Amino acid sequence: MIHPMERLPLPLEGITVVAVEQAVSAPFATRQLADLGARVIKVERVDGGDFARGYDTAARGLASHFVWCNRGKESIALDLKDPRGREVVRRLVADADVFVQNLAQGAAARLGLDAATLCAAHPRLVAVDISGYGASGPYADKRAYDMLVQCEAGLVSVTGTPEQPVKAGIPAADIAAAMYAFSGVLAALVRRGTTGRGGPVEISMLESLAEWMGHPLHHAMHDGTPPARTGLAHAVIAPYDAYGTADGGRVLLSVQNDREWRRLAEQVVGRPELGTDPAYATNAARVANRELTDELVAKALGGARRRRGAGAAGGRGDRLCATAGRPGGGGASAARGAGPVAGGGVAGGAAAGTAAADHPAGWGHRTDGRRPRARPAHRGIAACRGDDGRRDRSVAPGRCGGLSAGPGSGGPSGHARTGQ
Repeated sequence: MIHPMERLPLPLEGITVVAVEQAVSAPFATRQLADLGARVIKVERVDGGDFARGYDTAARGLASHFVWCNRGKESIALDLKDPRGREVVRRLVADADVFVQNLAQGAAARLGLDAATLCAAHPRLVAVDISGYGASGPYADKRAYDMLVQCEAGLVSVTGTPEQPVKAGIPAADIAAAMYAFSGVLAALVRRGTTGRGGPVEISMLESLAEWMGHPLHHAMHDGTPPARTGLAHAVIAPYDAYGTADGGRVLLSVQNDREWRRLAEQVVGRPELGTDPAYATNAARVANRELTDELVAKALGGARRRRGAGAAGGRGDRLCATAGRPGGGGASAARGAGPVAGGGVAGGAAAGTAAADHPAGWGHRTDGRRPRARPAHRGIAACRGDDGRRDRSVAPGRCGGLSAGPGSGGPSGHARTGQ
């Protein structure tokens, strides 16, 4: 029997996205759109493509960042400093529903590819500008690599140990901007469905990550002090840490409410009276008495082997690679079903009823493991060739109309404001 969901088209089938993108923020946003069925045409530089291609060679010879952010897309390499290359992009945009760019500040406007310009010319278009610090203000022209934005937003100040602040192990600022761009596109498409008009969507990495910093910001503004850096522990919750066990391992334990604490006190610590003791009964009390609380829990777990119990949340602090084989781990199965992602063996990315590509395609090919959809040739891609059948020099040889992945085009230096 076929499940009813398998008969439904993907939510964004029929939507075309053109993206002049590089690094992480824009590519990760448009990958979400591709996962939901949109056709995503990635515009890359002619001199090597998206610079994220060169970050490493960990994913079967390809860059792990690039494989992660660019499945399910088509790609074309264009020289946007050449008028013929810009004309190809304009033709692509004329037939598109969504345009996304994360070029260096001001580069898109100089090319006539900023959201305001494009939306004025194409009222139904949803156009997204992703920047580091916004289009105006004292930081507008400042480089906005992920680590720098993590610092500016305050994430680094609350991450790490008391002795050493650290950045997050993933590009948190890029991901935050990508997800707000993604949700902004979806909202704008819904609005277009009722009004017939698209419109600009402006996203900055700093504002996106600052929103994610809401809890520590409120704590600092209202309590007067920022949350302390506590390593694996939590600044305002206890017990919440890694505790040693009798078999030489560690258990990461998180008690989120007082009911869980009472069960832990009775079933693990073996002292049910601690559940109602004023020194431990509430989270605020346990935080105030953190050392004693941790000592009680550590002593109880030090004589136990790792197991789940007592109704408290726990986890294993083991190797990252274990995530790939763990049920529900790493990657979004989302609307497209589950299948292996190139270089990872993690759920996610395949079209419903098909297997995902085991290896990302090179320039001129698709990366989603599917055959090209039966649809008319795109006007902009067809325009890559002259009337005499020869390829336009503004298009990289062998890279017209297929799926390639590489650094975005444009900008004086070609470096996006949203890189690592």
